[in-house]
Amino acid sequence: MKTSRSNTATDGCGSPEHDVHRRLFLQGYLAAGAASIASYSGLFSVPTIADEVKRHGKKCILLWLCGAPSQFETWDPKPGTPTSGPFGAISTNLPGVKISQLMPKCATMMDKLAVIRSMKTEPSEHFQGIDVLTRGDKPRPPFVRPILGSVIAEQLGQLDSPVPQFVLLDPCPEGNEFKAFKAGNWAGWLGAEYGPVRAGGEYSIPDILRPENLTETDHSDREALRKFFSRKFQNEQRSEAAASYNAAFERVRGLMSCAPLFDLKNLPEDDRQRYGLGAFAQHALQARHLIENGSTFVMVANGMPWDNHVFQHEMHQMLVPELDNVIYQLVTDLHLRGMLDDTLVIAMGEFGRTPWLNEARGRDHYPNAWSMAMAGAGIKGGTVFGATDEHGIDVAENEVDNRRLFATIFRALGISHQEEYVLPGLPTFQRVEGDTKPINEILV
Repeated sequence: MKTSRSNTATDGCGSPEHDVHRRLFLQGYLAAGAASIASYSGLFSVPTIADEVKRHGKKCILLWLCGAPSQFETWDPKPGTPTSGPFGAISTNLPGVKISQLMPKCATMMDKLAVIRSMKTEPSEHFQGIDVLTRGDKPRPPFVRPILGSVIAEQLGQLDSPVPQFVLLDPCPEGNEFKAFKAGNWAGWLGAEYGPVRAGGEYSIPDILRPENLTETDHSDREALRKFFSRKFQNEQRSEAAASYNAAFERVRGLMSCAPLFDLKNLPEDDRQRYGLGAFAQHALQARHLIENGSTFVMVANGMPWDNHVFQHEMHQMLVPELDNVIYQLVTDLHLRGMLDDTLVIAMGEFGRTPWLNEARGRDHYPNAWSMAMAGAGIKGGTVFGATDEHGIDVAENEVDNRRLFATIFRALGISHQEEYVLPGLPTFQRVEGDTKPINEILV
């Protein structure tokens, strides 16, 4: 596979307080990099390493609204029409642009957002919709297409960083929304090292504390010896399985040093209150914390609360205000911290909801015309692209499918959407297939 990675290697800190000579000998050609030394002494214990690990680079937070929110109660209200619900539309700080009255905070910062009101995709069931809208296209058997976070981690991440480059924060991992992603299939052909570290709900990070009867020096020496022989075997046998095992060991070693980043109790109480105490809100705050401490891509999922086939309006009356506050707090925080220009924020689900209500007063699955929003790195704030017809039944202007959306995301992050993949048994094809053009109107 061709790649366009341009990451630079990091140097050791050279501090005399670290007795690294035996470790360097055992590691041989695997000289200790900044991430290795950082893991010996605790995350960011050496200022120069902290600066390097957190160096500027494009990053991404995906607020994954699993189950699919209604466009009518968020970004594309149709007040006064038969398809409208009981909620009105309010003016925003963009002249002539209105959004649902359930989103008053986002209405004050539409100048920082780009909204696409003309999404039109094919899958109408959750598993297929999730697959297409997180991987960018339909499956390509027998190979598994990598998920967006894996591509961004591979292209923009720092594989030698102790901080996981792709993190999935899922407060309800026991739910069925991600059964479509079988174990080991997240990163597809990119390899296990680009899969996510998954936390939230039952997915805490266990067994990452060093046993008390094992000194730090002994632990480091054992790891250096294991690493030396494992790499030797991997190189001599050309073993992909050994490479995956080595990647897993490296990830665990990094997690041992950065485990505090995954403890919500370590986040400032004022911030926790601002975001809200729900699991989705708290994980959105944690995503900000992970991004500013070295992660490259964080996906915040939320079970499937948006799948409102029953009592649509009552459910959205609870869900949309939380989303409104989360987007407002996250984008505002990134802006005030000087991180928004480098961090792309995406808020979307796998499709939209029907313009009509079913017998249970719910809206069903609807991929024909729906909305999503972005902000930050590479995105032109204060833009609304595309439109649906008077009743929101179909796209009226500037249709956008999953391919065009992914081409836009990649372009915003500085990744070539036309990069070629070369895989055994398949014709050469591009990262985004077809003659796909990004949406230049929402790109800076």
